Amino acid sequence: MTEHIYAHEHPESERRREGGFTLWFTGLSGAGKTTIAHLVGPELDRRGLVVEYLDGDTVRTRLSKGLGFSKEDRDTNIERIGWVASRLTRQGGAVIAAAISPYEETRQKARAMVEEWGAFVEVYIAASVEECARRDVKGLYEKAFRGEIKGFTGVDDPYEPPIDPELVLDTEAHEPEESAQLVVAKLEELGLVRSAVNA
Repeated sequence: MTEHIYAHEHPESERRREGGFTLWFTGLSGAGKTTIAHLVGPELDRRGLVVEYLDGDTVRTRLSKGLGFSKEDRDTNIERIGWVASRLTRQGGAVIAAAISPYEETRQKARAMVEEWGAFVEVYIAASVEECARRDVKGLYEKAFRGEIKGFTGVDDPYEPPIDPELVLDTEAHEPEESAQLVVAKLEELGLVRSAVNA
C-alpha cells in the first residue's frame, strides 16, 4: 500500500525555496519610498527575480482596511505587512515593502518574521520633515502643521529612525534613479542579486 504524505505533514522549513528576501523601505511620508521601490523592482525583474510589492497605502486599503492611525493600529498594519513578506520570502520572492513603519520595535518584529526564511534588508529613506512637506502635493503636512490632522508621523507623532539599517539613502542629496542604483548595489554586495554582467 502506498503511503501518502501530504504537504501539511512536512515541517515548514522543508518547504522553503531558496533566494527569497525582503527589501524594507522605511521613512517619512514623502521621503521617496514608493518612488524608489518602483525603480528598483523592474531592475530586479530584469535580473530574473520574482518581485512583489507591498506598499503601505495599498495594504491599508486591502489587507488592513478599517485600521486607524493609533500606535496599536499602525503596529498591526506593519506586523501584517511583515507576515505577508515572510510568506513571500519563504517562497523565494523578492519582496519590496514600502511603508512609513515609524516604530523601531515593530520593524524589528517584521525583521524577525522575515529572517526565519530569508534576508531582511532595511533601507532608511531619509529626508527632513521640511523637505517632505515641500514635496507633498496632497497638502497633508500643511494640514498637520495647522492641527487639522492629528497623529501625523513626523509632525505630532514620532518617527523613530532605524538604529542599524543595512542602507541609508538621503533623498535630499540623491536623485531617485541614483538611490535605486545604490539599493541594487547593496543587494549585489549582500549576495542577494547577481550583478548585471552575470544576470
